[in-house]
Amino acid sequence: MSAHAHFARQQRHEALDGLIDRRLYREHAYVDGHWTASDVAAGFEVTDPATGANLAWVAALDAAQTGKAVDAAARALPSWKALLPQQRSNILRKWFELIVAAKDDLALLMTLEQGKPLQESLGEIDYAASFVEWYAEEAKRLNVETVTSHLPGAEMAVRREALGVVGVVTPWNFPSAMLTRKAAAALAAGCTIVAHPSSETPLSALALAELGERAGVPAGVFNVVTGDAATIVGELCADARVRAMSFTGSTEIGRLIAAQCAPTMKRLVMELGGHAPLIVFADADVDKAVKIAIDAKFATSGQDCLAANRIYVERPLYDRFCAAFTERVAELKVGAGLAGDSDIGPLMHERAVKKVDEQVKDAIAKGARLLCGGERDAAGSLFYQPTVLADLSDDALIMHEETFGPVAAITPFDTEDEIVARANASEYGLVAYAVTENGARQRRLASALEYGMVAVNRVKITGAPIPFGGIKQSGLGREGSRHGLEAFTDLKYICFDLA
Repeated sequence: MSAHAHFARQQRHEALDGLIDRRLYREHAYVDGHWTASDVAAGFEVTDPATGANLAWVAALDAAQTGKAVDAAARALPSWKALLPQQRSNILRKWFELIVAAKDDLALLMTLEQGKPLQESLGEIDYAASFVEWYAEEAKRLNVETVTSHLPGAEMAVRREALGVVGVVTPWNFPSAMLTRKAAAALAAGCTIVAHPSSETPLSALALAELGERAGVPAGVFNVVTGDAATIVGELCADARVRAMSFTGSTEIGRLIAAQCAPTMKRLVMELGGHAPLIVFADADVDKAVKIAIDAKFATSGQDCLAANRIYVERPLYDRFCAAFTERVAELKVGAGLAGDSDIGPLMHERAVKKVDEQVKDAIAKGARLLCGGERDAAGSLFYQPTVLADLSDDALIMHEETFGPVAAITPFDTEDEIVARANASEYGLVAYAVTENGARQRRLASALEYGMVAVNRVKITGAPIPFGGIKQSGLGREGSRHGLEAFTDLKYICFDLA
């Protein structure tokens, strides 16, 4: 080990002193029930985005080792899907209980590697655990259905069977919840998994694998392969034994994965980019509307596919809303996630900061007013000031590109028909928000907005019981709810001759 690596290891041990259960800190991948080092590389560095300090050197597995993970998942599949649903349910229930018990440690790991404020990390662990609890129950509800026969002397049935080995690819912005939302559903259905977490945030996934092992998940059923995304995901896409790919990330990468999966005709479950409109009508209470807009824009420092990227305000309320919203944004505190009172943490990497800054400069060049922020923050190189832009033109980059940062773009509108057309003029269709007290308008908007999810007068709409997902370029399929479980099953029709 080099002197630099030795010093970095000492640094990260100090940073992780707050862990109660040190076994949750893992630097090796998890394959076939074993903690696995790389065969070919020394590993890759994981750093704290708030400080740049080293947190870990995580194993970088290659294509051959990824293939071994698929081997393990394929071997484990017959016995795992043959278990009674109640048996799979019991294991998932134990996993849920262990996640809840380890909540503080899991949140600490998440804040250290992802940067989000600790309170948000604690909330995400609750969210992540809820999917495991939900699917522990749903595992017992995959029932056979009968079909009224249209043929004489025949009886017909339809049942759902486990799809097979599932490749799971998760992002860095919600490193625990995106894994459990996918994995718990697939495991409940009787599938086995090879998961690849983002290289920015692998520690959360590896800690969940440790807890899964303790819960009794058999070897080979739940594998976590860390390393280069192109290498690992490419191998999963090419392997015909992997029958489905579940991915959360950008639309651009989703298209690449879909193309790579085409030769093996895999099932695709994809939650891709978002570009959410938030529409505030003149009949809205301004304080309520501002609170909704703050919550919808600045959670996870704006690094959220559900973030309100375009805020449209009806003209009679526009000036009052801009003033009240800007006053509230200026009060948001920027700082490290462990600081205790931070509202806005660091962005994930330098690319994210540059993109946000480019969008701000482009908007101002095209006539937008800068009401607050607009620059990097003194807290550190990856921190960006909470920013408010007003009077945006529809041709500004920020009005048609997804924004992953703490920048709010506000612009006025005049009529309902106009704003529905503007809101729908996007390749994305994940979520839309509307704030209005007019009941008839609420119903009209729910139908007219071309999005997979519509939130009326609120921000919090997600959870294990609901089918999460978008339309258009925002994804394929749904996660959560019974539909999320069904995505990892095949329908089998059986016809019995009774003669």
